[in-house]
Amino acid sequence: MTKPLRRGAARLIATLLALIAAFPALPAMADTLVENVQGVTIGESGELESFTGLLLGDDGRVKEVYHKRSEHPKKVDYRVDGQGRYLVPGMIDAHLHVMGLGFGQITLDLSDTNSLQEALDKVAAWSAAHPNAKWIIGRGWNQEKWGLGRFPTAAELDAVVGDRPVWLERVDGHAGWANSAAMTAAGVTAATKDPAGGRIERVGGKPSGIFVDHATALIAAALPRPRPEDRDLALAEAQKLLLSKGVTAVADMGTTIEDWQSFRRAGDGGWLQIRIMSYAAGPENMELIGGPGPSPWLYDDKLRLNGVKLYLDGALGSRGAWLKAPYADDPRNSGLPLLTPAQLRNLMSRAAIDHFQVAVHAIGDAANAEVLSAVDEMADTYTGDRRWRIEHAQIVDPADIAMFGQHGIIASMQPVHETSDRLMAEARLGPDRLAGAYAWRSIRSTGAHLAFGSDAPVEAPEPFIGIAAAISRTGPDGQPFGGWQPQETVDRTAAFAGYTSEAAYAGFADGRFGKLVPGERADFLLIDQDPLLASPAQLRATKVLETWVGGRKVWSADGSK
Repeated sequence: MTKPLRRGAARLIATLLALIAAFPALPAMADTLVENVQGVTIGESGELESFTGLLLGDDGRVKEVYHKRSEHPKKVDYRVDGQGRYLVPGMIDAHLHVMGLGFGQITLDLSDTNSLQEALDKVAAWSAAHPNAKWIIGRGWNQEKWGLGRFPTAAELDAVVGDRPVWLERVDGHAGWANSAAMTAAGVTAATKDPAGGRIERVGGKPSGIFVDHATALIAAALPRPRPEDRDLALAEAQKLLLSKGVTAVADMGTTIEDWQSFRRAGDGGWLQIRIMSYAAGPENMELIGGPGPSPWLYDDKLRLNGVKLYLDGALGSRGAWLKAPYADDPRNSGLPLLTPAQLRNLMSRAAIDHFQVAVHAIGDAANAEVLSAVDEMADTYTGDRRWRIEHAQIVDPADIAMFGQHGIIASMQPVHETSDRLMAEARLGPDRLAGAYAWRSIRSTGAHLAFGSDAPVEAPEPFIGIAAAISRTGPDGQPFGGWQPQETVDRTAAFAGYTSEAAYAGFADGRFGKLVPGERADFLLIDQDPLLASPAQLRATKVLETWVGGRKVWSADGSK
């Protein structure tokens, strides 16, 4: 038999019921209709779909997608007139370096230089404009673009800045250029040995000023450490640039604990606007940030530690990519494996055992073969939805491509690398080894997921330029006519998905954002032309007019909010 309520409890319940009755029902959450648009998205089926309007909820999610104007609700709380413009999902860059991009905005940028002399002039000008800087730090030089035929030297830097250290990273981040003062500050002499996985370029037995892959750490150890406020400024600058290019979410490849703290400060302070799928810089940062496993999604799906980024080799430009056969233009060199096979498997296992997602940088065909083999060996042990990632996958032996279709391996690739690197790739590999170079269609045909990005700051974070490269394999000048290795183009749907739904899938964000479908975050762009009909040249000129994240306008070309 149920016991009667005590008198005090009965009075409390009666009071609560009276209060509930006295107050009117709370109003329904406000909805916003974005109408008068020409919309394009990846639908639930994975195909491109058009639509005419979006209904957004107060929670920043898509409530409804309308395919006909007649479906639009007559009554709605708020309306946004799209003025007949084109609406597409927010672009997702599946591989870049947030802080590298941000620091590139506030340090010396050499990416626009076309000759050694231009670079030296820019270094001299920067030095004169910053007389109190203890070091001159920058990035972006490319001796291949300069047509130099060799690496630059410390002596050439000394001629323009000799009174303080200078350290300039190559465009790919896999080599650096130091002047003599920088080498002195770092304690580098003729007796300094090459570290494992690195190379000090030498002239007459003495360091020339160029440090490749792990050798860059010799100079980096002497650099002044950025302050927290420097990192926050870099993050703010990176966000501003990304939103202006229509990038609403990114995979940050190589997050340090200091980077993560800056991301958290932005989230706590309410100024984190882009979505960051984070991959820790090696196992040490993985443990510092994630501890026992991947983090939860934070700040309304703005931030999550997914996994770890590992490096297996270097880059083609500095001849650090690990190849099965020697470089055609350097027969004594096959590149630099940065890990032994045992080390690679141990690090992958260390991450996978705690369900961190594993992303491995592999550019050369030997490096890609090694990662594919490692995944094949480990897949039976680490079952479930692992979404193993290979970052770049630039040069793959055609005999190994089929392995991408096994075990759900994701190829995270950068279309603009092909248009920027094709002449260098021809020189590095020779004409007989190009069949597996930037092989997007062949890899996708195995059933592998293909996610696209920019590797910014190596390339500019321009997704529409990337889509143009993916469908044409031509550069900004339209060359080569018909495309380079045109059999490896992908269709417009695959290219569009690579920067939206597939990039979200690659970062375990599917169902959260990446498609403009009910229930997902309302991240979208208004642009000036139809991405389905624009030619490659027109796509490259696409103007982002407005950028929305979570149902809020966060950037516009005219400065309005």
